[in-house]
Formats: sequence, structure tokens, C-alpha cells
Amino acid sequence: MGLPFTLINEGVAQVVQASTGADGTVLIPPADIEQAMGWLLKPEGFCRDGQCYPIPSGSPVAGEHGIDLIAFASLLERPLAVDVAESAAFIGTGATRRAEALASLQAPGFTLPDLDGRLHSLSDHRGKKVLLAAYASW
Repeated sequence: MGLPFTLINEGVAQVVQASTGADGTVLIPPADIEQAMGWLLKPEGFCRDGQCYPIPSGSPVAGEHGIDLIAFASLLERPLAVDVAESAAFIGTGATRRAEALASLQAPGFTLPDLDGRLHSLSDHRGKKVLLAAYASW
């Protein structure tokens, strides 16, 4: 049995059980991967919503001690940030999905405060032209 580990996927944080290695590996039980991300380990690979990713022969992704999170994210072609010391990982959106979102020319929904603290949502201005000026201090 592992220790509590926070896995953030598609903006949702889930606490799963994980074992971590000195080399930075993170092993998560298949049932926790299914519960947190919806991917079910089957003989044909990892499957969800009618889509399956076959596990290449000799891949370390699924072993007797659990799912190797780094190899799993690589199999799904999704970026991964892991902080073993903080017991947390963030799995980003894959390049294909990001490209589809960019190609749609539709901005994601968001809400931001103005200088007086009033909140404004992009959806409030649907059908109008909007200029958004952004600034970062770094």
C-alpha cells in the first residue's frame, strides 16, 4: 500500500495511493488510475471512452507494483510535472487536444476582475469584440 499522492488531471485533483522511488518514479495502483483518470487497464492496453492505447512490449508502464506514472503520461502523449517531495503530479493536456482547441479559434471561458474588483466573464461579451490586455511582471 502506498502513501497519499495528489494527482491533478484535467483540472481535477484526486488523492490516490502511490509508491515513490529514489529515482523519481511514481507507481500508482491500476484501480487508482481508473478512479482518478478513467483509464482502465485491459489486456489490449489502457482504455477509456472506446479508445485504447496499447502498451508496447517491454514498456515499464504497467508492472507488478503498479502503473509507472511517467511512462503512463508518455504513452498518452501528455506532459507531466511531478514533485515527489510534495507528493503531487500534474498531467497536462495532450498536444493533439491543445491543437484542436487552438484551431477552433474559440477562447476558453474565464472570469477576471476589473480594477474595481467587479468580475467579468468572457461569456458575458459573446458576439462582441473584446480586447484583453495581459501583463506579467516576470
